[in-house]
Amino acid sequence: MTRSIHVFRSPDRFVAGTVGQPGDRTFYLQAVHDERVVSVILEKQQVAVLAERIDALLVEINRRFGTPVPPETGQVEDLSPLITPVDAEFRVGTMGLGWDSEAETVVVELLAVSDTEFDASVVLDDSEEGPDAVRVFLSPESAREFAARSNRVISAGRPPCPLCDEPLDPAGHICVRTNGYRRGAIAGSDDDADT
Repeated sequence: MTRSIHVFRSPDRFVAGTVGQPGDRTFYLQAVHDERVVSVILEKQQVAVLAERIDALLVEINRRFGTPVPPETGQVEDLSPLITPVDAEFRVGTMGLGWDSEAETVVVELLAVSDTEFDASVVLDDSEEGPDAVRVFLSPESAREFAARSNRVISAGRPPCPLCDEPLDPAGHICVRTNGYRRGAIAGSDDDADT
């Protein structure tokens, strides 16, 4: 079966977003151009790695080619939610990242999880064999905006425990740094009083 490659040469929007409550969120990347919307599902860690690598790529592009790139910033202009309904084309397995020096664009490619092995050369390639893909071309400004929004989406989850850095749950947190005891559960407990 021939692969399907969704190409967005100048998307109106390329963003990370979530569906669900903190602790039970599903992460998506969504590319939009006019009426065309393509969403893919992926892991939180994949979003974090992609944002980090895009920032590193922009620094390298500036260093190596002298191409002006916007500075890192925490400001995000596009805070709108994902376009609904969010129907994922596929789950992301492999991600590719590159620089098109002629068009001066960052190229992001997201490949579907595949049961069959494929040669890594299909990443950023139009061959008919390989997993389905979404390929997005971003200006340096759009790439920086994508990374900033992604970092904001990631940090909007559950706050980390100050002791072990694991996510805190609203129902409680058994911290490994306190040997499984909840804070305040020992001292002052009515169960400890002698009768």
